[in-house]
Order: sequence, then C-alpha cells, then structure tokens
Amino acid sequence: MGAGATDGTIAVREGEDFDRARVLDFLRARLGDLPDGPLAVRQFPSGASNLTYLLQSGDWEAVLRRPPLGPLPPKAHDMVREARLLERLHAVYPLAPNPRAICDDPAIIGAPFYVMERRRGVVLDDRFPPGFDPTPARCRRISESVVAALAQFHAIDWRAAGLAALGYPDGFLARQVRGWIGRYDAARTPDAPEIAPLAEWLTARLPTSPAPTIIHNDFKLNNLLLAPGDLAPVVAVLDWEMTTIGDPLFDLGVSLSYWVESADPPGLRAILPTVTDTPGFYSRREFMARYAALSGRDLGAIDYYLTLAYFKLATILQQIYARWQRGQTRDERFGTFGPGVRALIAHATGRAENSRES
Repeated sequence: MGAGATDGTIAVREGEDFDRARVLDFLRARLGDLPDGPLAVRQFPSGASNLTYLLQSGDWEAVLRRPPLGPLPPKAHDMVREARLLERLHAVYPLAPNPRAICDDPAIIGAPFYVMERRRGVVLDDRFPPGFDPTPARCRRISESVVAALAQFHAIDWRAAGLAALGYPDGFLARQVRGWIGRYDAARTPDAPEIAPLAEWLTARLPTSPAPTIIHNDFKLNNLLLAPGDLAPVVAVLDWEMTTIGDPLFDLGVSLSYWVESADPPGLRAILPTVTDTPGFYSRREFMARYAALSGRDLGAIDYYLTLAYFKLATILQQIYARWQRGQTRDERFGTFGPGVRALIAHATGRAENSRES
C-alpha cells in the first residue's frame, strides 16, 4: 500500500499511536490465527481524514483504519458502517478490500476501528516512485485502468448486492447541493471567501440525475492501489467512508476535479499535486469520453457536476482548516489549507460565471 523503502509507511506520528497490546488481544480473540510476538505498527502518512496503520506480527500483516482525532461532525467517519459496506461490496467488486475484524468498542483505542486485508500495490500521488519510468504509454494504460475501474464500480447491481439501505437516491443531488452549502457556512472562518453567487448558481442550475448507482464519493488516483509490476492494473480501491447510493455523474465530477491538467491554473495545481499532468495521461475530456463509452451515460451536464465537485473539495478543506483554527486538531499541515480554499472557490465561481455567460 504505497511505494518506497518502507512500503510508503512512516513511524507513527506523535499523538496518533494507540495501545498496541489491547489491539493485539482484540485481534487474537477475533481472528485466532496471529503468530506469537508483539504487534509492530507503522502509519500510512497520506490523507487528511481517517488514520490508517500497517499492522505486522511475524509474517502476518493487515491494515487498521480509525477516525481522526478530535471532535467530529455527526455521523462522519463511521468506521463500522464502512466495514459493513466492505463486507458486502467485496463479494461483487473485488477491488474493495476484505474487512477481517470490526471493533465498535471505543475503549480499545479511543474510537471504533476495523482491520482489513492488506493489498500490496503502489499509490501514485504527486510523483512516480523510483524505478517507474513515466512513459506516455504507461500513463495512458494507467488512465484506461482508472476509468475502467470507475465504470465497473458504477455498473454494480447494488440492490442485488444487498446495498439498498446504504443511501437514499431520491433527491440525492439537491441534498448534496444544500448540504455542502450548509457545511461551508457552518465551517466559516474570518478569512473564508464569500460563496453567495456560487451557491445561487448551484441551486438554480440543478440538472436531472441519471439512474442511481453506488458511488464512492472520493474516487481519485491516490485512493487507488496500482499493480507493483507496471502500475497499469488497479489492484484495490481505498477510503470507502463516504460511499452511498446516488448520482454517478456526481461521482465522476469528483474524480475529474482531482484529475489535473498542465493547462490548469497554477493555484489549482498547487492544491491538487498529482501526476496526471504528465504527458500520456488522459485529459479530462478523454477521461469523460472513455467513461461515456464504457457506461453509456449522457455527460451533457458534466460542467455542472465538475463545478459542484470543486466547491465540495473547497468545503472539505474549509472544514479541516476550521478545526485547526479552533484548536480542535494540532496537525500543522491543516493550517496551510486557507489559501487552497480561496483558490478552489475562485475557480468554481469562475466556472459558474463562464457558464452563465455562454
């Protein structure tokens, strides 16, 4: 799950460790097949949300996920829900890792958590790992694999898979618009940019959604594990905390918002560092064309969904930034999110204004 000398892991960050002996006792009681010896723990450093750890005991290994530290919004970071989802999803979408143990008792580490199988692969973030030449052919194969994995996911028969209780698809898009506007307002800080014109545009231009599908809500390149050999096949999709039933074009818009191109504004590229601006990767237009061909969906309203996706990302960053400003988290990375919020709101507002004028 990562690349580098330690498989992309780091020593556990200060303040983010847990009682390893209690976790080991819990796992032995649940799984019964762990070797003798202590539990070694390292941390996967990427992401600004849930905390993820590599667990190792002898030749046994797994991955533990828990919520972030500090106060959390109601119903957010529900580890038990995420794990129960994966139990059903793994059977119909093999790219979803298999959960092995679920703990709803916060007394063990201070919060509910679950432990899942470890998938070995490479995470592509803002650079290619050593030993992987980013040739145009390789970048194109990665692009094809990413789009295929998303289209395959949206093709799941979620009713037959027993996932109907996962969400409420009727009125999904309108709820998303209202919800993200409300979350932004609730997370306002003195330096937060104004969103009234953008909020008005998003509310007034709401398109008609296609038939609902299961959606990931954060399907992006660095939430995928790619095959260690040549990076082209996707071997796992990670971070399922926001999965629900809803509008697949909303999901596509979120993916596209992270798919940066070399011609994008410098401020946007600074917020979303990624390798997708490397020659050979699909452009967003090519990504959309391939998805449309695989899914058969009409993407005529995709500009709306992409604008909403940029606003959603700005709101997520603003929520994290507000937590940092209020002293609810000590992670100094989050103190740098303010300029990113302003750049994303400006970009989304500009897209809305251009659409209004066209």
